[in-house]
This record gives sequence, C-alpha cells and structure tokens, in this order.
Amino acid sequence: MPQPVETLLARIRELQDSLQEELEEKRAEFRYRIVSGRARFEDEVLARHRALKVSLLAFLASPRPLFILTAPAIYALILPLALLDLFMAIYQAVCFPVYGIEKVRRGDYVFIDRHQLAYLNGLQKLNCVYCGYANGVIALAREVAARTEQYWCPIKHSRRIADPHAFYGNFTDFGDAEGFHARQSGLRSDLRRIRGR
Repeated sequence: MPQPVETLLARIRELQDSLQEELEEKRAEFRYRIVSGRARFEDEVLARHRALKVSLLAFLASPRPLFILTAPAIYALILPLALLDLFMAIYQAVCFPVYGIEKVRRGDYVFIDRHQLAYLNGLQKLNCVYCGYANGVIALAREVAARTEQYWCPIKHSRRIADPHAFYGNFTDFGDAEGFHARQSGLRSDLRRIRGR
C-alpha cells in the first residue's frame, strides 16, 4: 500500500503532466511550434504581433516616474545573480561528483526566450531577458540546494514551510531519529538516479 506522501507525490506528477498537456494545447491555440529550440509563429500570427507592438517612445511615456527611478535597483541585482550562477556551476562541478549527486542541468531552469516575441519592443525584450535569467538562476540554485539538502539533511522542518521543493516530501519527519538513520543512505542513492528533472 503506498504511503500518503508517495500518493501525493504521484498526484503532483500527474498534475505536472496535465499542465504540460495544457501548454501543448496553448501552442496550438496561439499557432506556434518549437523548431531547434526556438518558437516559430505562423506568418499571419507574426504579422499581428508586430502590429500590436507598442513603440519604445510610447512605452517610456506611459509609466509613472517612480517606475523609471526604481529600474537601477532592479538591474543592480544582475551582479549577485551572475555570481550565484557562477558559484552554482563551480559548486556542482566540485562537490556533486564527490557526493555522487546527479548535476542539475542549467538549461532545464534558465530559459531566455521571450525576447523572440514580435509584440514586445526593445526595452520590454530586455526586461523579459532579465526576468527569465533571474528567475531561472534562482530556480537552478533552489534545485542545487534541494539536492544538497536531500544528501546531507533530509529532515522535514518542525512546522509548515510555504513552498517546499520537490524532494521535501520524501524527507524523514522531524523527530524521527530511527527513520533518519534508516533512510539517509537510500535518499542519497536516489540522487544518483535523477535524470532530466
């Protein structure tokens, strides 16, 4: 009989599969396909997108002045994000082979594709590149940290956390000393078998 956590994890996987099916339906609805890693819209759709693009001057004329003043604070984060990206690569290259943990594929998390949309002006495209990079690096770091946590400390917290990572459901319960010692080796072995998460 499956454990409640295993049942929930199986349900989550089913929901993720359903989400992927929904995304495939949206591709058909918005009439594009992926060719060599890039979205390709039908010519008619592409022409409509170009017609809907707001010019850069009109775009800059519309925001409140405070929006423009906050831009340096937003873009200043590129330095720590780039350093985080670099350190995640070094950390995985040095530590994961030693621990026998399957490395996280950066390309599964850092997506830069929205700049391909013809209905965005240059500044909007730059913003989309930045957000895709920032959120991708943070998601990558979360996955690296999650695998590290499963290796070293696969124990649930004593209270509810807002958004647990995908491995968290398999961790031993807080206070279950016997379970921790019995399952730690198996949870470490699981990390060697991760493929294409």
